[in-house]
Amino acid sequence: MNLEAWRYYLRGVMLQRRKRPLQAMDEFRSTLAYDSGFARAAHALAYLLAEDGRDEEAEYWFREALRLQPKSAAIWFNLGFFYDKRQRPTDAVEAMSEAVRLDPKLDTAWYGLGLALAAQGHHAEAARAFERAAVLQPMNGEIWYHLGMAHHATGNDERVKDVARYLNRFDRKMTKSLIVHSGRKDLEHLVADYDPRF
Repeated sequence: MNLEAWRYYLRGVMLQRRKRPLQAMDEFRSTLAYDSGFARAAHALAYLLAEDGRDEEAEYWFREALRLQPKSAAIWFNLGFFYDKRQRPTDAVEAMSEAVRLDPKLDTAWYGLGLALAAQGHHAEAARAFERAAVLQPMNGEIWYHLGMAHHATGNDERVKDVARYLNRFDRKMTKSLIVHSGRKDLEHLVADYDPRF
């Protein structure tokens, strides 16, 4: 264990928590100067660089973190999220797929995979990813909304109805959005008494 590297790393974490990203980046760079194999520091640096819009550097450090720790679902997920935000759905699908392969219980990666697949027009595959996310996060209205929209895109009207009924139990606003965006006037009775002011 390189104690000097850990000292810089922990300072970086503290600065990141205090919302001082530029100083945190400096500490993570110092960590890596003392220990080039410190995967956590590479990952943290990549994340902060991505947040700062320094895409080329961020991608380099994500890839470096994965070189050091290739079985980290969290790093694969953050790389996928990075690609998704840069509208690179093919790369996002590849990274998110690896994240869920490594950790099938990583709900955020299933959700991200669904979004990336839907962006490519692969709605049946997106629906399968959203189904997995919904099992892991049964009360997440965003996931259920996207699941309903994926089924709508594939023409699975019965499943859209099932999703809307389930979603209506705990998130009426998202239910209303699903009904409107899928054009399912036949389901409007589910939210007939919905008032967005309350």
